[in-house]
Amino acid sequence: MAAIEDELTGLHNRRSFMGLLRRHIGLANDRQTTLGLVVIDISGFSRINAAHGFDFGDAVLAHLATLLQQVARPQDYVARIGDNRFALVLTRVMNKGHVELAMQKLFRLLDVPFQSGTAQLRLQVTAGAALCPLHASHADYLLRLAEQGLQTARETGQRALFAPDRDPGNSLSESWDLEIELAGAIERGEIHLHYQPKLRVSDRRPVGAEALMRWQHRARGVVSPNLFIPVAEQTGQIRAMTGWAINTALRQASEWCGGPLSVAVNVPAAMVARHDLPELVENSLQLWGRDGVQLVLELTERSLVDARHSFAILSRIRALGVKIAIDDFGTGYSCLAYFRDIPVDELKIDQSFVRGLLADPACADITTLIIDLAHRFGLSVVAEGVEDEATFLALAQRGCDVVQGHHFGAAMASAAYAKWLAQAAGTRTTAPAPG
Repeated sequence: MAAIEDELTGLHNRRSFMGLLRRHIGLANDRQTTLGLVVIDISGFSRINAAHGFDFGDAVLAHLATLLQQVARPQDYVARIGDNRFALVLTRVMNKGHVELAMQKLFRLLDVPFQSGTAQLRLQVTAGAALCPLHASHADYLLRLAEQGLQTARETGQRALFAPDRDPGNSLSESWDLEIELAGAIERGEIHLHYQPKLRVSDRRPVGAEALMRWQHRARGVVSPNLFIPVAEQTGQIRAMTGWAINTALRQASEWCGGPLSVAVNVPAAMVARHDLPELVENSLQLWGRDGVQLVLELTERSLVDARHSFAILSRIRALGVKIAIDDFGTGYSCLAYFRDIPVDELKIDQSFVRGLLADPACADITTLIIDLAHRFGLSVVAEGVEDEATFLALAQRGCDVVQGHHFGAAMASAAYAKWLAQAAGTRTTAPAPG
């Protein structure tokens, strides 16, 4: 008997089943197909053993295994994963309906009473189901969700239930899946940088771009940075991703024409606290830095809470010729006493103030105050989230230095940004449709 088989039923055992499930989830993700998982329990199995004996119980298990094999198609898999628990892996299904049909077929087969010797009974089972990628894209969690569906069905007196659809905004399933899948996303070519143009206010000429990380998941489609960046920070993957982003931004910016240009890369607060950040930046500059490309690191005010520590690290980075910008200024930790010695070059006004500039007097006053404060300390000011001409003109009137927003161009792939630059070269940039 092969080690992958359950001795009693001849089905895949739990270890073999988990290997199959992981492999076929990977195939489903790669091919963008759907996989269904059904977990089945025999109801009252302990009572069956007590009433009819263990030999009869073994016969019941073998009978259910046979029925499940009748339900399975040639491309599907059946396994015994517990004492009286079975699993059915349904590959390449279209939707929940196909999984429901498989469960209904099993229930119809069970309508025929089972008989062994002189004993006969109508076998009752409870089932739980989950789909990849609808519910989860990781084997362990998909199994857990199917088992949760089974447990809920049992508690509510139902024969079968699907796992509840996950909340794409914030769920344990989401974090679990993202943590696992993010680990290989760069190697699979799923992580990309898009670039949003930045323009000088005085003449509307391009001065650079902000690099924004995008994840094009092979099964989910586009995953929001608001989801995967916090996961990367929590799991320690953010260092490798930040290094990749700096290297990629410098490499791609070196291919643009129309310089000198800056390229800004966001650095999370956890990275600013690391003593090896200057070395990471220096290595990137040695590999991909070139004349005509100015690297800018954008960080949030939260990065400056431990000013003594962060100022020392940022000063080392500025000594490499890199500029530092404070992103989303006005929304976090601000201490005016630090402005005398703060090692930064640029303040970015948070887009919430920019978007409220025309309608909210408070936003207008805060924007004016930030611009005046920055200029008094020799800092440049960038306004992000500029959506229309009237907002641009209001910022220009207040002395803002640089703008970015959909009014001039949405974030775009490097090749598209290079084309945008070529079109803007030597002319005044008007407001193209967001790309």
